[in-house]
Amino acid sequence: MDLTDAEDLARALRDLLNEAHRSIDEGREPPELVRRVTGHLGCDLRHVVNVAESFPSWEHVNLQRGADAYLAAHSPGAEWVGVNGPHREHTELVDMLASAARGWERFEPGAVDYATAAVGPDQTTEVVSLGLVLTRSPDGVPVVLSLRGPNERGGPCRLVVLAPDRPSATATRDEIERLMRADDVYRGQVLSFQWSEHRGNDLVTFLPRPDLDAEQVVLPEGVLDTIERHIVGIAEEADRLRAHGQHLKRGLLLHGPPGTGKTHTVRYLMGRMRGCTVIVMTGAAIRFVAQAAGLARRLQPAIVVLEDVDLVARDRSFTEDGNPLLFALLDAMDGVGADADITFVLTTNRADVLERALADRPGRVDLAVEIPKPDAAGRAALLRLYARDLRLEADLEPVVARTEGATASLFKELLRRAVLSALRGGDGTPVLTDEHVGRALEEMLGEREALTRSLLGAGEQGPDDDEEAVGGFPGIAGGGFAAGSYTSSFHIGFDGP
Repeated sequence: MDLTDAEDLARALRDLLNEAHRSIDEGREPPELVRRVTGHLGCDLRHVVNVAESFPSWEHVNLQRGADAYLAAHSPGAEWVGVNGPHREHTELVDMLASAARGWERFEPGAVDYATAAVGPDQTTEVVSLGLVLTRSPDGVPVVLSLRGPNERGGPCRLVVLAPDRPSATATRDEIERLMRADDVYRGQVLSFQWSEHRGNDLVTFLPRPDLDAEQVVLPEGVLDTIERHIVGIAEEADRLRAHGQHLKRGLLLHGPPGTGKTHTVRYLMGRMRGCTVIVMTGAAIRFVAQAAGLARRLQPAIVVLEDVDLVARDRSFTEDGNPLLFALLDAMDGVGADADITFVLTTNRADVLERALADRPGRVDLAVEIPKPDAAGRAALLRLYARDLRLEADLEPVVARTEGATASLFKELLRRAVLSALRGGDGTPVLTDEHVGRALEEMLGEREALTRSLLGAGEQGPDDDEEAVGGFPGIAGGGFAAGSYTSSFHIGFDGP
């Protein structure tokens, strides 16, 4: 047999096999899954249009809400259907249908796969992790929706729309996305881009909104008013400021020694701005600052809190090759439009090492506020604050006199030890006497507690040790920004005894 005869024989065998497959397919009833989909769409599987969209894993709950709202509007009685079959977790719906139609794999209708997703700090809902539903496009054309949740490796979640034509599939997808954003579960919530003990959707975690009164924030006179004017005041006048061509994006830096109340002040702002979305980032989570800025832009008015920002925003002179996280932070802050009602709140214990570029443009850092260690009046106020629900009969003056240089953290622990001492000595509501407070103070001022005092922000340094300039941050020196900077600084210290 020569080469030509062999080629003719191969083609004949191929045609024979193809004809056999066609005959078998024509005589075989389509699988139920294929029959349901093609019967609803009214077209052969070969003509079905597939439009898909991927979303970050933490958007799964919003995708479900968008799909639920769409079905309520266009097919209220529609029910989700699951899929049974091999490797279904990793196989796209169109591939399942094609494989089932050719008899390669057996994919059949089955029970819907559900997962649990958070919708608040202590609330959850069920979301479809694998399922499909028969519905109609906004114009009434039959379509099929399919939802797939993220896989075990944290991949994206997927929305798939099958339709007999592309415009119907695209219109359905776009309407679901619009409904997702109209009823966004994250809007007005306090969120964290990190794990916590509260409910979360993978990367994004819901946190309870703090509830603090201004009286619970012990700061130098006028400091809190200045902060509120910069954050709350701009939010309250947002529309009128826009009308007069003024930018809304703003930045606040809270700097000072550890334990002086920077985070506490931020928590007060979270509670004060009730209708505002808050995104808290700290430590390694700051690498997600681009995603956080995008979420804030979508959910504005919003606050993005970056705690201990010096960990990623050290002046680039400290590293030869620069800091990628620093550039990501600057890009995220610049990427938010000037007219966006978004506040970046940064906290640091080391203002002297911060990158100068943070103040180079409006909307990065417009206001820097030092949160210093409290003076005598502040220390007395802190003691009364932490003991406000207790009977306090102790004389506070000796405690105030002996705790110069101490921070709020030390007083909080001091009161706890005093309460514990009072509880051991009696029943019912404890009464804090000189003996209880004095014993706790002597214990904390003892030699064995030196490390504890240091950790609580009350080391052995004298009062003058905290008065050094913080000259490394853009233009800050002795508490003020250099001339020519866009940033204004507000520096108020406590008057020492």
